[in-house]
Amino acid sequence: MTAIPSEIPPLKLHTKLFYALGAVANAVKGRGLATFLMIFYNQVVGLPPATVSGVLMVALIFDAFVDPLVGQVSDNFRSKFGRRHPFMYAAALPVSVAYFLLWNPPGGWSDEAIVIWLVACLLTVRLFDTFFELPSSALAPELTRDYNERTSLISMRAFFTVVGGLGMTVAAYQYFLAENPDGTGGILARDGYFAFSAVSAILIFVVILVSTAGTHSRIPFLSQPPTRKITLKAMAREVAHTLNNRAFVIATLTGMFIAVAAGSKNGLEIYFALYFWELTQSQLAILTAVSVAGSLGGVLVAPHIARLLGKKRGAILMFASALAVGITPITLRLIGLMPPNGTDLLFWILLTETFFNSGMAVATGVMLVSMVADVVEDAEVKTGRRSEGLLMSADNLFKKIVSGVGIFIAGAVLSLVSFPESARRGGVDPEILQNMGLIYLPLVTLLYGMGIVCLSMFNIDKAKHEDNLRILDEAGAKATAAAHEARDASTDILPGGATPPLGSKA
Repeated sequence: MTAIPSEIPPLKLHTKLFYALGAVANAVKGRGLATFLMIFYNQVVGLPPATVSGVLMVALIFDAFVDPLVGQVSDNFRSKFGRRHPFMYAAALPVSVAYFLLWNPPGGWSDEAIVIWLVACLLTVRLFDTFFELPSSALAPELTRDYNERTSLISMRAFFTVVGGLGMTVAAYQYFLAENPDGTGGILARDGYFAFSAVSAILIFVVILVSTAGTHSRIPFLSQPPTRKITLKAMAREVAHTLNNRAFVIATLTGMFIAVAAGSKNGLEIYFALYFWELTQSQLAILTAVSVAGSLGGVLVAPHIARLLGKKRGAILMFASALAVGITPITLRLIGLMPPNGTDLLFWILLTETFFNSGMAVATGVMLVSMVADVVEDAEVKTGRRSEGLLMSADNLFKKIVSGVGIFIAGAVLSLVSFPESARRGGVDPEILQNMGLIYLPLVTLLYGMGIVCLSMFNIDKAKHEDNLRILDEAGAKATAAAHEARDASTDILPGGATPPLGSKA
C-alpha cells in the first residue's frame, strides 16, 4: 500500500547521501567505457576502430531495449523489499565481475574470438548495470515530491557522478595507467589495465550494496503497485499510453540529440587530447582534475539557476553556453589562431575551456534529469499510474540507441580520415588531424543545436508541477474516502455494536 504524502517522514540528509552515492557505480563504469574502451581495444588489443565502435553500438542498442523491460517490471514488482531494491541488490556481483573481465581479454586469441569476448562481457555489464542504475534513478521522484528539492537531490547525485567518474579517470592517468619517464607504459600499454579494472570492479560492488542498503529504510514509504494480473497486450497499451506525453516526448528528443553528440565527442575526445593537442598524460590528469572542479561548480549552481530562471530556461542558458565554449579551441586551431602545441598558453586555454564547459554541461544535465522526474506526476495525472521506472527507462532507451550511433560515428570518423593504428603522439599526419576537426565541429554543433531547439518546447514549470500534485492529492483523498465508505457498507453491524465473527454469514 502506498503511504499517504502527509504521513511520509522528511528525507534525512544521510539517506540523501546514500542515495546519491549510488551514482559512483555507474560513473566509474560509464567513464571507463567512454574514455578508455575504444582506445584499449583499438590501439592496445589491436581491433579495427570500426569493429570496436560497431560492437559498442550493438551493446548500447541491446541495453536500450532491456531498459524498458526492467523499468516496466520494476514498476509492477511486488515484494517485501519493495519494487526497486531487489533488482539493485541483485546487480552488485554480476556487473562487477563482468566489468573486470572486460578489461582482461585472453592473450593469443584471434580477432574474432576477442570480438566475442568483448560482446559477451559488454552485454553482461550493460544488463546488470541496468538492474541497479534504472531502479536507483527511478527512486528520485519517489523520495521527494518537492519541485526544488528534486533538483537538489539530483545535484547531490551529480556530485558523486563527478567524483566517481572523473576521480577514477585521474587515478587511471596518474597511477594505474601512468606513463613512465622514458615514455613507456601509459594508456597504450596493457599492463596497467589489470589493476585499474580490479579496483574499479571492487568499487562498483561496494557502492551498489552500500547505496541500496542506505535507502532500504524508505521502502515502507515508497509507492506500491496494485495487485493485479495483466496480459502482454494490456501492458503494451499501458506503455504506449504512459509515453504519449508531450513533455516526455520533448525531453526525450532533447536527450537523443545530446546523446548522439556526446557519443561522438566521447569516442573522439582522447584522440583529440593525445594527437590533436599532443598533451602528455600528466596534462590529461590535470585537465581531468580541472573538469572535476568545474563539474562540482555546476552541481552547486544548478539548483540556484533552476530557482532563479526555472529549469527549462536555466538549462537552455547553460546548454548554449557549454556548446559555445566547447567548440572554441578547435575552431581557433583550424583557423590558425591557437598557440602551438606544447606551449603553456595553449594548456591554460584548454584548462579554462575545460573548467567552464564541464561546469555548464553538468548544470544542464542536473536540470534535464530533474525535468524528466517532473514528468512522472504529469503522466500519473493522465494515466492514474505511477511509472517512474518506465519513464526513466524509455528516456534511457532512446538516448542509448542514439548514443550508440554517436559512438559508431566516432569510429566512422576515424576510419574516414584513415587514422593510423599504433599511432604515437606527434606522429600523425597534420592533414588527418585537420580533417578530423573539420568533420567534428559542424557535427556536434548541429546535434547540440537541435537539442536546444527541442528543449525550448518543454511545457512543465513549477506552477504546472504543483498543480499536478494538487490534482493527485485530491484524487488520493477521494479514493481513500471511497475505500472507507465501501468497507463500512460491507460490514454488518450487530445489535450492541458488535460485528459478525470471521467466517459467519450475515
